[in-house]
Amino acid sequence: MYKALRLSIIMIGVFFCTFATVQAQVDQQVLDLQQRWAEVNYLLKGKSQLEAFNTLIEDARKITMSQPDNAQAWLWSGIARSSYAGAKGGLGALAAAKAAKADLERSLELDSTALEGAALTSLGVLYLNVPGWPIAFGDDEKGVALLKKGLEISPDGIDSNYFYAQYLFDEGEYIEAQRYLRRALNAEDRAGRQIADQGRRTEIEELLRLSESNQ
Repeated sequence: MYKALRLSIIMIGVFFCTFATVQAQVDQQVLDLQQRWAEVNYLLKGKSQLEAFNTLIEDARKITMSQPDNAQAWLWSGIARSSYAGAKGGLGALAAAKAAKADLERSLELDSTALEGAALTSLGVLYLNVPGWPIAFGDDEKGVALLKKGLEISPDGIDSNYFYAQYLFDEGEYIEAQRYLRRALNAEDRAGRQIADQGRRTEIEELLRLSESNQ
């Protein structure tokens, strides 16, 4: 009985070591998606960008298929699809936008706080930027509510503040938008996300200039 118990303990240890190794590999794959998204979103343009987004979406799909309970994998799949829709534009982008919505909702079901509530912010942006019924699912009220929830989780985050400021700017609330833009500029740099941070700060500074000129 002692040998059987010892064997069981060894087998459990092997299982957890194997699981930890697989999980580490998946985590690295998700980090790679994160880094590649920044490169595609900020360093590429036109046809090459759309093609790279398609590759990124397919790679994200493979990860979510193998790890369906990984909130961050679904998050980056949704962000990749949403970014592709934004780059493509027009009615041809609606299928990607709807798929992005489903991915982001799945991420929220698993962990609404993943990556400081990024799924809330990303889904809010989708609701604000796609057409409403009967063409698509756009809904300003839902969009703003999601952006505010994202701010609650990440009050000092660069993305949560930038996208809420963008909403305020579109509403003509330029002074209030500037408050959130300056908060976004003061956000701490994120480890391993230099390209994303640099690209976002460029967008923030441009929107800040526009809001000041429209004041």
